[in-house]
Amino acid sequence: MRRWAFWVAVVLALAALVGGCQRAPKAAYGGVIKIGHVAPLTGDIPKVGENGKRAIEMWLEETGGKITVGGVEYTIEVIHEDNESKAESAVAAATKLITEDQVLAIIGPYSSKQAVPTGEVANKHKTPMISPWSTNPNTTLNRPYVFRAAFLDDFQGQVLAQFAKDEFGAQKVAVLYDIASDYPKGLAEFFKAAAEDLGMEVVAFESFTTGDKDFSAQLTNIVNSGADVLFTPQYYSEVPLIVKQAKDLGWDKPILGSDSWGSAELMKLCGDDCVGYYFSTHWATKGATGKTKEFIDAFQSKYGELPDDVAALTWDSVHLLQKAIEGCGQLTGDVAKDRQCIRDALANISEYEGVTGKMRFNEQGDPIKCAIIVRINEAHEFEQYKMVCPPEMGQ
Repeated sequence: MRRWAFWVAVVLALAALVGGCQRAPKAAYGGVIKIGHVAPLTGDIPKVGENGKRAIEMWLEETGGKITVGGVEYTIEVIHEDNESKAESAVAAATKLITEDQVLAIIGPYSSKQAVPTGEVANKHKTPMISPWSTNPNTTLNRPYVFRAAFLDDFQGQVLAQFAKDEFGAQKVAVLYDIASDYPKGLAEFFKAAAEDLGMEVVAFESFTTGDKDFSAQLTNIVNSGADVLFTPQYYSEVPLIVKQAKDLGWDKPILGSDSWGSAELMKLCGDDCVGYYFSTHWATKGATGKTKEFIDAFQSKYGELPDDVAALTWDSVHLLQKAIEGCGQLTGDVAKDRQCIRDALANISEYEGVTGKMRFNEQGDPIKCAIIVRINEAHEFEQYKMVCPPEMGQ
């Protein structure tokens, strides 16, 4: 009887062992998860690409280059592609990443000029894409596979117009923007509409084309228009030229900017000329606390300079993607199915608290989050001046 019980126990133990082996999950893709990164590593705004890449490098160090999905540990391989700050290059880079490299998701592009057309490609190929920095509504509009970490320009335009009225008592405003670039063009139009809704008069709505260096004709019109405030939603590489030429022509009134001002490179190029001006953005380094301060300290320790909003938004983007990948439960090895799973997991993240603050996501894949008004102080620091939250945030 004892011998019978012994052999029963042996058989049951072997069955459990075999069953356990059969149930052990198997790594798909040879244990490697490929993620694409499309960024302006060269071109007009290389600092944007550099700081996005730096944030991703920090994320890889934090995770040890590994993600565990369904009990299986995967190595993360990030494939960086330079879009040269050009829309056509961004589209080509994303197409390569999706069709040749077979990435499961894409981080980037950053500026809307590249993100809008690239979003069309990603959505067509049903590949999840998260743009850290693009604020143009068309990036995600009717594109279920495309997400972002930044607020939208319609909200940003309203915030800036209200600030111009409340802070400076502006009755007349002027705008100078690049008509050939999706981001400044869209934001200029949103600001104009919001200003007019608030009862202000847009007395000058001046434009130029990407690459222009001489703005004297437009700025002369603005100086002569009687405007109380000038709004220019341009990139850090263009703002110093605009500011200097405006001052040379006699402009001595407030100048407002947008989140494209938020690079540390701005003050290297603009210096004292930009002190006292304001811009809207996603966060402020001075006075930060909690996980935001931890990120700032880690970035500064590693790279010897403060992170900009691009770095912070990219950090939030890769953590959102990580959360979605882990949320899949198990990767099948079928690229189409796994991309769908990641997309669905992203869509199901209803709320997330990152280093750029708390955000709630709507059905369009856009975060509802607060904006920060930053003042450039005398120490050339970006100091939080005011926080403005949409009604949906309940603040």
